[in-house]
Amino acid sequence: MDSWIQIKATAENKYLNDLCAVMGMVDNSLMIEDYSDVERDLDGVYGDLIDEELLARDRTVASVSVFIAAEKSPAESEGFIRQRFADLGVPATVECVGVNEEDWADSWKQYYKPIKTGNRIVIVPVWEKYEKSEEELVVLMDPGMAFGTGTHETTRLCAALLEKYITPGDKMLDVGCGSGILAICAAKLGAGDCFACDIDPVSVRIANENAEINETPNVHAEVSDLLRQVPKVDGGYDICCANIVADVIIRMAPDVGAYLADDAYLIVSGIITERAEEVVDALDRAGLKLHDELRENGWFAGVVVKK
Repeated sequence: MDSWIQIKATAENKYLNDLCAVMGMVDNSLMIEDYSDVERDLDGVYGDLIDEELLARDRTVASVSVFIAAEKSPAESEGFIRQRFADLGVPATVECVGVNEEDWADSWKQYYKPIKTGNRIVIVPVWEKYEKSEEELVVLMDPGMAFGTGTHETTRLCAALLEKYITPGDKMLDVGCGSGILAICAAKLGAGDCFACDIDPVSVRIANENAEINETPNVHAEVSDLLRQVPKVDGGYDICCANIVADVIIRMAPDVGAYLADDAYLIVSGIITERAEEVVDALDRAGLKLHDELRENGWFAGVVVKK
């Protein structure tokens, strides 16, 4: 019998479209709870037919739920959802319904196993033993409450593109770093200084802890609202990752070029394929030209070059 986990996001009614957009990135089948149109007296005609339980519901908030099979690593989906709401500035609460919090804290780990991305990188949870081959690079991850275990398509696509485009010694920038997985991948692939940032202080703490676990002292994470607190470096960053959401990438498109070296690569993901063209157009207007792309299960990752 399949086991399913309900992930539920709740916010004020005015954020309902944002709730649907983010939750729809995880699964197309959504359960929406919005009681704002329930009135105590519908012109005196249907009022008596409305269940009292419905009338008691809070009509100032809305909730959107998705149901994830337990073996599909719902913890990654939960982290993804939390990260996207943080990126968008949506004050949503996210919960796993019907799951004991103490049990959930550890039970999801049984579904998180080593996973290979690209040709060389293997993402391994810290509680798993893994015998690597000579050519493989192991990245140890303890994601905690941050997004980024390597099981989600957006993370895997970015890691594969990093493997393809990193040059030893590159200065790397990771915007919206989550668990720090991409900056650590870059360091393992030979990048020099790797600056990672996230709007969520918890993610920043976890990213720095993961950098220490992986013995990558050249990875450093700090809190930043997109690019606002990102330090500019001499000559600019050689490679940058932004695994966020389409709207946020479009918003940062006019500014990101100022942080990049000439001919630098910017890898963008967290983008559903339906919005890929919109994102690419925004980057193109900012002087960043599409160079490469990968697609998987409805997700798009692109590489643009600053010319």
